[in-house]
Amino acid sequence: MLSPSTPSKPSASSTTFAPGWRQFPFFDVVPVKDAHDLAESPHILRVGTSISTVTSSAYGVVVADMHGSVHVLDKQFEPVSSWVAHVGGRVLHMAERRGYLVTLGEEDGVRNPLLKIWHLEKTDKSGAPTLLRSTKVQTSNRPHPVTSIALSAGLEFLAIGLGDGTVILYRHLDQSVLSGSTSLTAVSKPRTVHESPTEPVTAVGFREPTDETPAMYLFIATTNRVLVYQASGRGSGGAASEVHEAGAALGCAVMDWKAHDMVVARDEAIYICGAENRGSSYAYEGPKTSVHTHLNYLVIVSPPLTANATSASATIRGFAARNVGASGTEVTKVTVFDLENKFVAHTEAFTVGVREVFSQWGSIYVLSNDGKLSCLQEKPTATKLDMLYRRGYYVLALDIAKTQQMSKESVADIHRQYGDYLYAKPDYDAAMQQYLQTIGYVQPSYVIRKCLDAQRIHNLVTYLQELHSLGVANSDHTTLLLNTYTKLKDAARLDNFIKTESKRGSSGATSEGGTDELPFDLDTAIRVCRQAGYFEHAAYLAKRWSRHEDYLRIQIEDTGNFNEALSYLRHLGPEVTENNLARYGRAMVAALPDETTQLLIEICTGPDSLISEPDTLPTPSKPTGGGSYLSYLALRGPAASTSTPAPASPISATDPPVSSGASVRTARPTERAPRRESTLDGSQGPSPPSTLHGAPAPRPVKRPSPRLYFANFVGHRVHLLVFLEAVALRRWGQSVDEPKDGAAGLGGDGDASTTEDAAEAADQQAVWNTLLELYLTLASAAGDGARADALREKALQLLRAADRLPYDPMHALILCATRSFTPGLVLLWERLGMHEDVLRFWMEQDRQGIAGAGTEVMRCLAEYGEEAPQLYKLALRFFTSAPELVSRHSLDLAEVLRVVEERKILPPLGVVQILSRNEVASVGLVKEWLLARIRTAGEEVHTDEQLTASYRLETATKLKQVEELSDPDQPRLFHAPQCSQCGGPLDLPSVHFMCKHSFHQRCLGDHDTECPLCVRAHGVIQEVRRNNERLADKHDLFLADVKENGFRAVAAAFGRGVLNRPRIGDIVT
Repeated sequence: MLSPSTPSKPSASSTTFAPGWRQFPFFDVVPVKDAHDLAESPHILRVGTSISTVTSSAYGVVVADMHGSVHVLDKQFEPVSSWVAHVGGRVLHMAERRGYLVTLGEEDGVRNPLLKIWHLEKTDKSGAPTLLRSTKVQTSNRPHPVTSIALSAGLEFLAIGLGDGTVILYRHLDQSVLSGSTSLTAVSKPRTVHESPTEPVTAVGFREPTDETPAMYLFIATTNRVLVYQASGRGSGGAASEVHEAGAALGCAVMDWKAHDMVVARDEAIYICGAENRGSSYAYEGPKTSVHTHLNYLVIVSPPLTANATSASATIRGFAARNVGASGTEVTKVTVFDLENKFVAHTEAFTVGVREVFSQWGSIYVLSNDGKLSCLQEKPTATKLDMLYRRGYYVLALDIAKTQQMSKESVADIHRQYGDYLYAKPDYDAAMQQYLQTIGYVQPSYVIRKCLDAQRIHNLVTYLQELHSLGVANSDHTTLLLNTYTKLKDAARLDNFIKTESKRGSSGATSEGGTDELPFDLDTAIRVCRQAGYFEHAAYLAKRWSRHEDYLRIQIEDTGNFNEALSYLRHLGPEVTENNLARYGRAMVAALPDETTQLLIEICTGPDSLISEPDTLPTPSKPTGGGSYLSYLALRGPAASTSTPAPASPISATDPPVSSGASVRTARPTERAPRRESTLDGSQGPSPPSTLHGAPAPRPVKRPSPRLYFANFVGHRVHLLVFLEAVALRRWGQSVDEPKDGAAGLGGDGDASTTEDAAEAADQQAVWNTLLELYLTLASAAGDGARADALREKALQLLRAADRLPYDPMHALILCATRSFTPGLVLLWERLGMHEDVLRFWMEQDRQGIAGAGTEVMRCLAEYGEEAPQLYKLALRFFTSAPELVSRHSLDLAEVLRVVEERKILPPLGVVQILSRNEVASVGLVKEWLLARIRTAGEEVHTDEQLTASYRLETATKLKQVEELSDPDQPRLFHAPQCSQCGGPLDLPSVHFMCKHSFHQRCLGDHDTECPLCVRAHGVIQEVRRNNERLADKHDLFLADVKENGFRAVAAAFGRGVLNRPRIGDIVT
């Protein structure tokens, strides 16, 4: 009977008996037949008593007989190769490693056993494997039988146990075999590692090196004890040490299937011996003939027992029951044990005794004494598992799966079936423990559906938690788990769940990028916690995993904790802070206007926000627009502009600027967060007021656009004013006040040209446009008083600083008009060259009786009349439009008439027409001027008459000369005494021209037919006539000139002869 016992300590040797182990029919017995005669066993094994030894190898079953022959058999047990290994003797022991076969046998004429090494892959001329080495095994003068051999897996060591208790060890056998020497005796000299004359050696075996124990150990089993000898490694070469005080009979000790421990089978029990001490022991009473290993199984062969119904062995009793006539027959029992999992896999009875047991091709082969060969084939794993399932042995099924190294999917399926088995009992807690082992291989929905009942909600939580801890949960699982927590009101477990770090990989390395991964879907967790009202947990997750938008949304929208949101923003990077302020700034300004304004100033001006350019900022409106953004803020009513912030804030919204000498109070660097520093001069002192210009020009860098945050100040005009003034001063060094002596203020155009950035220039223009609108809006809301006057003064200073501050003049003009800001209107009209509008404005003011308006009218005329003479015409109409104006501006009217006369701006008739359009201006008012104009006109007429008479006389003279020259009968007398060219006395030959010029012939050229003195003047006149004639055909030019100059153009055309009839000679030509 076999039963497990507890592992014993090194000093303990007693065996604890336990109840009988479970037995299963996991093997089928199949008789092996000859390939050519299916009625008989394989031919070569048919005479079982002639077989001396059998061993398994990588090339098939190796069988040796009593005649010294060795046969290598294939799977059909047909000989692959056969040869005589020991002539005239027999083979006692065999072992094969790496294609080399070691045989120990006897030969005629040789007293000592012979050791031979064969190469199974190489053959000689006769077709037999090549013999590599052959040597005697001799330790003394007297020969002793070889009881056992052991060959290491790498062929390095060969141990031989002798009947006299001696164990010899061949070292470096592989080097001797592979050295290439042709000498058969070239084998290293063996070393005696153990001697016990009174204790024959019954078994030897090697424990192969491992990573934990790199040394090679040799187990030595004698009839009285088990010893271990260290064959290699540090400390090798010493005496063998005893690990078990009881020995083993011949053939009753073998190395386990892992070549790690030696299994010793004694009549009372089975012992496992390790390299340091004895391990576990298993109670199995009864004599043992031999012990063998097959995979993870231990095969024990018992000596023949008489078959009867009263036998202590259940196998013998069963055999006797099945074979009624076999009572009294001796039966040999073969038992297959699984020592790791502690059960009997198979038992079988053989009536004629067992000759050999060997393991080959995944099966156990039993050779009977009558030559019959039986194969114990292990049933498929699925069949074995079904047998275990039917009997409820799920734990054993898991142990078998682990031993046989089944796939993870197969193991998970066993856990699933075990869970279903427990669930049906019902044992839900135990079932859930099995379902947890299926995660990753079984669909979670399979388990979740079983736990949806309210009574099993705790099991559902357990399963969902494990899904998340293993990182295989999806968003639905996260939602279900969190909803389960909230349904159970289990805040502690919820808190523990969301604060659990992800499990690291088996290697201990973190995920890619060096960061831990969450064991659940973060977005889902935050969403569910918010929906369930667990805002603290949602905020923890968002903050822990840098979900800045979610964290701010929770603090602002859910809990209304604006102070925490603001503090959180101060510790974020520039890009995240800019984006989130653009999104949540409006709500934060509404809750904490002063603190949020301070933070926005730092963002737009502080150096920390200049590390990198935001990638996700919303694209601002057209950068060249530069318009005011105040119109988008829906600021209506005085209440919105005069809201009073908390007095404890560093920004006082209740005390806006009241004079040009004291600007709006801005944030001070000492009141910022510790990580911020002043951006003006690097000092820690308070920043200068906005009226000073001592700050140097900051280096143009990429900063967030202030326009992103304009919309945040809806209903907070004063804070917007503070924000814009601080940004303009700290960012661009710009202010509405005049620079102090020695201070270098920055103009808008200069800054834009320095930065060469259109977006930056647009930001500046938008800031100053909005500031102008704020000044005028707040002044209107303040009514009358010092506060309103100070704001209007600031607006006027802004308009005057057009060379320094880049505002949009047209936008400013519209603002001044809508806000009825007269000084600004006049200033802008003058700056834009709208002189007529300025003059009309002052005329209207004078008409209303405003003091000093008339003086301004005359100033405008004096200043702009030179380039805009039409203003005098307008002024003349104005002064004569009402009797009171005429009486009040009589001197101004005389001055206007004088300038009109001097500059000839209007003809007298035009002046008369203007004055006579109504009955305001009397003749006496302009009597002197009319008389002067009449006298001047009379003098001009007289002068013109004299010129006309002189022109007529000159024309008559010219016509008479033409007539004389045209008359061929009229002689022409020449009285010139000198040459007109050289001035010498005129002599013959000479040439006389009709123009009264005379020349020596030698003074003229050969081809001169015209007077050289008059030809140039005549050529100019002719060229002028030709040009006028060409212009006569260009009617479009003539009409354009007429439209522009009127009668003057027509008169000029007559004078140039453009309107004359063409000459007859030209027509003929």
